[in-house]
Amino acid sequence: MSDAIIVFGANGFVGQHLVRALAQCGEPVIALVGARPKNPIAGVEFVTRVFNTPDAFAPWLNTARMIIHAACRSTPGHSAGKPLVELNANLTPTLALLDALQYAPQCDLLYLSSGGTLYGDTTAHPADEQDPIRPKSYYGAGKAAAEHFIHAYAMQFNRAASIVRPSNLYGPGQTLRSGFGVIPTAFDRIQKQTPLNIWGDGSAVRDYLYIDDFIKLCLAIIDKPMPTGSRIFNAASGEGVSLNRLIETIQRIIGQTLLTQYDNSRTVDVARVVLNPQCAAEQFGWIPETPLDTGLANTWAWWQTQQDSRAQ
Repeated sequence: MSDAIIVFGANGFVGQHLVRALAQCGEPVIALVGARPKNPIAGVEFVTRVFNTPDAFAPWLNTARMIIHAACRSTPGHSAGKPLVELNANLTPTLALLDALQYAPQCDLLYLSSGGTLYGDTTAHPADEQDPIRPKSYYGAGKAAAEHFIHAYAMQFNRAASIVRPSNLYGPGQTLRSGFGVIPTAFDRIQKQTPLNIWGDGSAVRDYLYIDDFIKLCLAIIDKPMPTGSRIFNAASGEGVSLNRLIETIQRIIGQTLLTQYDNSRTVDVARVVLNPQCAAEQFGWIPETPLDTGLANTWAWWQTQQDSRAQ
């Protein structure tokens, strides 16, 4: 299987969508996971182990033309005040992968970074890939460090690497996770009729991108030959939405009230993050197609099916 595509972090929200999309396209897929999935996809080879050393990656890289790094084991809130969390959870596996990739010259790298935490506050204009990065959280700093290591790897060994910086991704398949993903958290609070805790006054602006649109960009990057060196692409809707407006939209679409509780803002949070996706549009003809209303309605419909199945 020398033309396989590896997905590292295949059990995560994005990883599951990637594996499913690649399999539907007829691509041979190797899924690297920390635990065996409950519902494995037919035809996909799942490899379950701890991926913290080069030797853990090496056997699979030699059979693949590309690896997609979609693994992440922390959140901005989880590692706040705990820099070693980012080292142990994310940087160690990433550097182990780069070490192993040095000996797999046929295997390109697609790394999923974070547009929502790298740029800091984007008050003047939507952030371009050329803008300086100023992460306020250790989570964002870890992503920035990983990007720099990937750039150094590509330069030293004349390899091909693409980095995608997604904005706030959402959609079906995104489950409740403490401190991460305001939309599934809001859905959970609506069903339980408990308040959604909001850090600050709700004026914080984010750029929400539907998961299907993001997967289409990843597939477009995979389909084109990847040039040597490293390159970076924002993946975003290009539209800023305040948290208060998001809550209003959710309530309108669902037809239920979301209780809220406002607390003091946190130092790890940025006030405004909006990204410019023009570079991805120019390189791959990629344009986000899913309006926020449609994406939220689709996500709520999926969320209800999950709750119904648990109740049975």
